Amino acid sequence: MSDTVSPLAPKKYPKMPAIEGVRIATAEAGIKYKNRTDVLAMVFDEGTQAAGVFTRSKCPSAPVDLCRQNLAGGQARVLVVNSGNANAFTGKKGRETTSATAKAAAKAASCGEGEVFLASTGVIGEPLDAGRFTHLLSDMVRDAKAEFWTEAAKAIMTTDTYPKVATATVKLGGIDVTINGIAKGAGMIAPDMATMLSFVATDAPISAAVLQSLLSKGVGDTFNAVTVDSDTSTSDTLMLFATGAAARRGAPAITDVKDAQLVPFRRALNRILKSLALQVVRDGEGARKQVEVTVTGAKSARSAKRIALSIANSPLVKTAVAGEDANWGRVVMAVGKAGEPADRDRLSIWFGDNRLAFEGERDQNYSEEATSAYMKGEDIRIRADIGIGRGKATVWTCDLTKEYVAINGDYRS
Repeated sequence: MSDTVSPLAPKKYPKMPAIEGVRIATAEAGIKYKNRTDVLAMVFDEGTQAAGVFTRSKCPSAPVDLCRQNLAGGQARVLVVNSGNANAFTGKKGRETTSATAKAAAKAASCGEGEVFLASTGVIGEPLDAGRFTHLLSDMVRDAKAEFWTEAAKAIMTTDTYPKVATATVKLGGIDVTINGIAKGAGMIAPDMATMLSFVATDAPISAAVLQSLLSKGVGDTFNAVTVDSDTSTSDTLMLFATGAAARRGAPAITDVKDAQLVPFRRALNRILKSLALQVVRDGEGARKQVEVTVTGAKSARSAKRIALSIANSPLVKTAVAGEDANWGRVVMAVGKAGEPADRDRLSIWFGDNRLAFEGERDQNYSEEATSAYMKGEDIRIRADIGIGRGKATVWTCDLTKEYVAINGDYRS
């Protein structure tokens, strides 16, 4: 967590309501950071359904392995998250830590080890001593409170400059249900399934299979459409929990993803996922500008997304945005290197509403003055029309500043 809050931070935060069937506690274990909370426990009522999506990294962390294993049961009673150490690339020691943590959490929550989920974030390659925080779990579970969502978001921060929260209340079969989400992430963000850590919970009575389907589809245009620095984390975890408590108020049980009653819920969930994903981008390490990259006219939607990510991940594009330089030649470069079908003589490029290039050459009406003025804003839109098809995609990123190098040049020390 930085001392200075990102200039792109939200101006105000929503008041996070309680979710019936979820209680939360945080603690200071001093894993890496002093005088700040770094352990989170989220306790769920019996029968809570769980779904998750995880990093596609071939070097996943030990907690990711444990979550994947336990997700087969589809039930959750307790989630334990620590920040400051990712427990990744820690070999046998890492597995021993997750095993010891799962045992302690299961004992604290009086549940089976298969209903425990873990996540860790922070430095890779440093052994994590479970003894630093497992002794805190029984008190945390006992003292957990319902209205503690913003505190939960603070406890999982690393280089984040602000906590990331989102909430929505929607109708399910005429009954109000609530969805709350928290996230952390600022660097090593190039989702290949979730980016960073994010936890979403609802009191809606929705089965694990339906939750999994909603989540797997929902990440495509949200978490998997943001990038800070093209680096996919070892620890990416996004989980969705449904306590089902709203059933007692008359909410219908949803067991089929095609159930028409699910439509408002799905929309609200996707809004929350997008809000959290964009909050991560806006807290990109050293970020001063949010950048929206849209590609149209590509051969397919998949091709459009690959080209958009090629633009969004280009250090040259991102440094040009940081320097407020409308260097559209770098966008041409990024389109060309993406390895996707493109036609140089049909390519057109916009920065905001300013068309810089049209059908393969500089636009005759291009105004350097107007475009330079546009680049001074904090929300920058770049669009490239490939001119060969109907595929389109939008992704989000941030600029690349000197601060990013400073933060990551001494992250371990």
